[in-house]
Amino acid sequence: MSDLSASSKRTLGEKIFGPRTIGVIFIAPGILHLVRPKIYEPIMPPQLPNPRELILISGVAEIVGGALFIPRGTRTFASWWLFLLLIAVFPSNIYMTMQPKFQKSVPGGLPALLARLPLQFIGMWWVRELAKRSAGDGASHAR
Repeated sequence: MSDLSASSKRTLGEKIFGPRTIGVIFIAPGILHLVRPKIYEPIMPPQLPNPRELILISGVAEIVGGALFIPRGTRTFASWWLFLLLIAVFPSNIYMTMQPKFQKSVPGGLPALLARLPLQFIGMWWVRELAKRSAGDGASHAR
């Protein structure tokens, strides 16, 4: 099957939320972590050491994972990378949700913060699902 015919068989959702989109979803905030780390400092749980370094490391991890997710050949590895990254940053999302200052300052308040939490799990599922589908597509291309 050619890439063109495989591409035309993808659903609109797969085209919109496909590998390139996932890459951008991780690369863009990763760059922001490096360029403006101060905006992430308030959401770091105080129990974590060296918040600035962790912010920079997570930014690099987002960029690397997003960039590796775009090419089919590295997508499976990148999906596990991003899956683990989403687990690693989850404590910051919980911390942010529990803090009254964010409940008041984030648009939508507490309901919006609570809604973000399951999005992490959806993101974890989606990167793994796209990698599995890509692996299946790759098998049909090899024939």
